[in-house]
Amino acid sequence: MSENKELTKRFIASILIEAETPLKTGSGDSDLVIDSPVLRDYNDLPMILGTSITGALRSIYRDFGNRDDELFGSQDGEGSKIIISNAHLVDENGEAVELLLSKKSDFLKMFDTLPVREHVKITHKGVAKEHGKFDDEVCYKGTRWRFEIELIGDKSDSIEWERILNILTLPTFRLGGSSRKGYGKIKVVEIKSDIFDVLDERYINKSSSLNDSFGKDFKLNSTLKMAFDTYTLKVKPDSFFMFGSGFGDDEADMTPLKEPIILWQEMKFLKMDNDYIVAPASSIKGALSHRTAFYYNKLNKIWAEDVVPLGEAHLHTEKNNEAVKNLFGYEKSREDSGLRGRVLISDLYIKNYQEKVFDHVKIDRFRGGAKEGALFQEKVVTTDDELEIEIILEQLNKLDKNYIQAFEMALKDLATGMLPLGGSVNRGHGVFVGKVYKNGEELKDATTK
Repeated sequence: MSENKELTKRFIASILIEAETPLKTGSGDSDLVIDSPVLRDYNDLPMILGTSITGALRSIYRDFGNRDDELFGSQDGEGSKIIISNAHLVDENGEAVELLLSKKSDFLKMFDTLPVREHVKITHKGVAKEHGKFDDEVCYKGTRWRFEIELIGDKSDSIEWERILNILTLPTFRLGGSSRKGYGKIKVVEIKSDIFDVLDERYINKSSSLNDSFGKDFKLNSTLKMAFDTYTLKVKPDSFFMFGSGFGDDEADMTPLKEPIILWQEMKFLKMDNDYIVAPASSIKGALSHRTAFYYNKLNKIWAEDVVPLGEAHLHTEKNNEAVKNLFGYEKSREDSGLRGRVLISDLYIKNYQEKVFDHVKIDRFRGGAKEGALFQEKVVTTDDELEIEIILEQLNKLDKNYIQAFEMALKDLATGMLPLGGSVNRGHGVFVGKVYKNGEELKDATTK
């Protein structure tokens, strides 16, 4: 965008989005019950800050090689030409809730209590890290929000405007926090777009309400191409599996994770469906990252008997492993700015399943009998359906071939039953068998190049 242009045009779009996976709009605070509650507005409803949407758009816009400071502003004093409103929750009638309510409908009351995901950090030895347990509050899959985007420019910026709106449809576009743990995948339900002249009465009289009807349906296209590979695992459980909820019920002490999802019929709320088993992306990611580290060390002939006596095992495991760092990312520190993960995995929701309760008892090693109070039950599930796990690997910069090879070998292990998923894997659960596809073609052999 040139500084000499007369910025007399205003490109405005009203956008309705839906969460395809749970969305974490963290408030940055904690409370007595939850480590990371969601951000809520003055009606105590989940909202998404405009700054969060701006940041996500800017990041991908920059990934395409564009100068983002010309459009989104810079610290040197150049103002942003993009204005994005906060995204407000949509009610059962498809209207954004932007006014202060005196009373909530039954639909809006559903958001008083949201799903809570339990997490625990695991070491390379397969045990929990000290102080590694935490939880996240997330918005339901199917939650909808509406927001507006405005671009200040002239007629020549229509191509730029289309590019910005089409970024919202990319599979790598995610909103909210922990997007590399499966959260924040969205679907664009509707975009209404229009171009205004600053002196036009239509612009002067335009309402600031998100429910204001204007413009025409914007036709999204797939002209934007990002460098990424899509891996699809089509697998079936060999027997039972369990992704634990961290809670029990009246039948078992350990139960699988279940979450309700919101279903819509076009613009109207249809129902809340409570009967879904969830395979969290964070569990899949954790297993894959550990196995990727193993194969990367193997490919580079880094053996335990060589590094353990020197006290250097930690340099090649967990997030110190080069393949894990470059594929799955790592947090910033005082010495390093960190790296965003290149692997995107989405949560898997399973509708058709069967449950079974197993009884267990801990045995006293000295007496050979049951320990007092050590009887417990676990509820596991299985399904006859073929499950599809989609994984996206960003290729913005060329990756070391050993990173990719180690990652693909880990995927093959998952699809051949050599890498079980979920909990109680040492009791035989979590074995899946099937095939791996890369960009639509079966991945025959990940060990040869």
